[in-house]
Amino acid sequence: MPFSSANLTALIQGNNFTLWQYRTADSRAAVTAAGYFAAVAGNLKAGDLMVLQAADAMALLPIRTGPALGTGVTLDGAVGPLNTIRSVAQRFGFGQAAAAVVRTVILAPFAASIVAGTSIPVSATVLGPISQVVFSLRDGTGAIIPPVQVVAVVSGGASASFPTPALGTGYRIRVEDAADPSLGVVSRSFNVGADLRLILAENDTKLLSEAGDVLKQ
Repeated sequence: MPFSSANLTALIQGNNFTLWQYRTADSRAAVTAAGYFAAVAGNLKAGDLMVLQAADAMALLPIRTGPALGTGVTLDGAVGPLNTIRSVAQRFGFGQAAAAVVRTVILAPFAASIVAGTSIPVSATVLGPISQVVFSLRDGTGAIIPPVQVVAVVSGGASASFPTPALGTGYRIRVEDAADPSLGVVSRSFNVGADLRLILAENDTKLLSEAGDVLKQ
């Protein structure tokens, strides 16, 4: 069927805008074909909207220059109503990297017998990320004999010195990581003995006691 001006109605007008309604027994495809509204081209302006009630659909269509009708939105019809589709995609990723860190403290050996009245020099080689070590002197029961010495690690090493304790046996030196005391090493036991030079003296070819008496065989 051709265009019928009697079926075209202006529903709203204002601010240079018009909302049109057009009812027809024609199909939507026929109405949106080029030249269908040629008879009222002067009334239809670009930017207006038209509510189209065709034989096979009801749609809200924009009017473009020409005049021509845009694709618009189908409100009802064989092509199906307007659908709103929302989709969400989420992605999670986890990564973990691990590397072994080697930390080692090696206590240098020293004499098994220490002379009273001297000092006990101790040193340790340090491997890995250790910034400070703790040196301690312990008696035969494992008790700490003050002072405990905290020493910075320099160029992979650390050293300290302890005054000799009382005469006795079973003494040990322990060195450990200041940040992790579980990482440590203990020396073998050592003794602290008297200085024999204070007991015996030599006079030419004779040995004298501490009191100066000649020792007899």
